[in-house]
Order: sequence, then structure tokens, then C-alpha cells
Amino acid sequence: MSGVVFALLGVAVAVSLAGMGSAMGVGIAGQAAAGVVTEDPNKFAKVLLLQLLPGTQGIYGLLVGFIALSKIGLLGGGVNWEMTMAEGLLFLAACLPIGLVGLLSAIYQGQTSAASIGIVAKKPEQFGKAMLFPAMVETYAILALLVSILAINAL
Repeated sequence: MSGVVFALLGVAVAVSLAGMGSAMGVGIAGQAAAGVVTEDPNKFAKVLLLQLLPGTQGIYGLLVGFIALSKIGLLGGGVNWEMTMAEGLLFLAACLPIGLVGLLSAIYQGQTSAASIGIVAKKPEQFGKAMLFPAMVETYAILALLVSILAINAL
């Protein structure tokens, strides 16, 4: 039974760390967005898109959590309660990339989004370029998502 505990700990790590990072990143970008909208309400749609970008890591963590829960058998009702500790630790290890990278990349993406919101505040016609900066941070969250999914599916 101890293996299932470690596997569920992995799910908790993936979902909670990536979710916390997204909450912080969206909050950071939201503070900048609120300032811009106060000055010019017409820029709401553009700054909202930039604010939402750090929220994707939380979605990635949730996706990995669902995949892991399904693989463990909790979503299908066929839990392997005899899972070894080694198997449980492998699930934990597989969930770590999206949990840790999701946490940090979402925070940094929030900071980058806030800077991009500053670009839109001064030069709204540069929105396309401003989107590229936080999108570059997203690349690493996607790589971590891919590693976690591949690792879970290999178990």
C-alpha cells in the first residue's frame, strides 16, 4: 500500500506546485494589467490575453495528475493496492518535472507577461511582439509536460 501513497504524492506534487505557480504568475501579470486598464480600458482584451498565459502550467499539472490517476487506477476503479514502493516512487519521479518546472516557469512567465503588458500600455501596435516574450518561457513548461507524460506512460 505504501507504493500507492507515493504515487498519489506525485499527483499532488504535479497538480499543486504547477497550480500554485500559475496562481502566482497570473496574479503578477494581473497587477500590471489592472494598472493598464485603469489608464485605458480599451486595452483590456490585449492585456487579459497576456495575463492568462501563466495559467497554462496549472492546466498542464492537472493534465499530468489525471493521466497519473488513470494509470494508477483511481479513475477507473481498479487500484493496484499492492503497488510496490519502487513503483510508487517512479510515479512520484515522473510527476516531478511538471510540478517543479510548472511552479517556476509560471512565476517567471507572470513576470515576463507583466513586462509585455508594459509594452502594450505604451505601444499597443506591438502586441504580437509582446506575446513572444512570455511564450518563450512557456516552451520549458511544455517540455516538462512532455517528459512527465512520457514517463508516466512508460510505467
